[in-house]
Amino acid sequence: MSSSSGGQQGPAARQAAMAEQVLADGTATAAELAERFGVSLMTIHRDLDELERQGIVRKFRGGVTAQPSGVFESNVQYRLKTMRAEKAAVAEHALRMVEPGMAILLDDSTSTLEIARRLRTGEVTPLTVVTNFLEAINLLADQRGIHLMALGGDYDPLHSSFLGVSCVEAVEQLRVDVCFASTSAVHRGYAYHQEQHIVSVKRAMLDAAARNVLLIDHTKLGRVALHRVVPLSRFDLLLVDDGASAEALRDLDEHKVRYEVCATKGSDDRAGAT
Repeated sequence: MSSSSGGQQGPAARQAAMAEQVLADGTATAAELAERFGVSLMTIHRDLDELERQGIVRKFRGGVTAQPSGVFESNVQYRLKTMRAEKAAVAEHALRMVEPGMAILLDDSTSTLEIARRLRTGEVTPLTVVTNFLEAINLLADQRGIHLMALGGDYDPLHSSFLGVSCVEAVEQLRVDVCFASTSAVHRGYAYHQEQHIVSVKRAMLDAAARNVLLIDHTKLGRVALHRVVPLSRFDLLLVDDGASAEALRDLDEHKVRYEVCATKGSDDRAGAT
């Protein structure tokens, strides 16, 4: 159904509405967007060029997508909307490992952001939290009982986080009790990510912790991305939601990965092989 107001909107307002639709749906064609917003295909392509420049979407022949691929990570606003129940289940499980007096490190993943949300209850204090994720920094900045350490670096709007050499060097000066991290893909004994500059920060974070815990939703099992991050043996524990298939869990067993399956619907957690 075409929109009579699309052509009357200014470009910025139309692009914001377009971004919201693509982030909600995952993908859209240029023709669909032209009809929805009541403007020409030429105008739509100019709008999509701008949204791609901002890192919100990626163009492909005939349309755009906000979904990740093996080469491109998805925009943080898209990741915030996906697999929310699964990420919440894994974060609840991870929170059991956090004790008062600890120093913990959270990477810039939306999975570890769910841990930050739960720390706002104030039930686990005092606590030192180190992170490069602006979303987590904003959540915890005013939380009593939490000593927040924000890692600096080059701000990356696609990930809403601080990255680069400055961030890596800041991490290298620290030693924390636990690092909670996530990644884009897990396959045959390795964690993968699409972007090299993310990989270097994650590796530094893992080196800075006495214990490392990987948080993933089940859709990441059996997938690959462009860059290997580390072998799964670098993690003391992998947490995944109970949507994981038996085949995917067998692959973890074959590579001797210690994992725990986290219930999303009231079922009991099941521990995997060590």
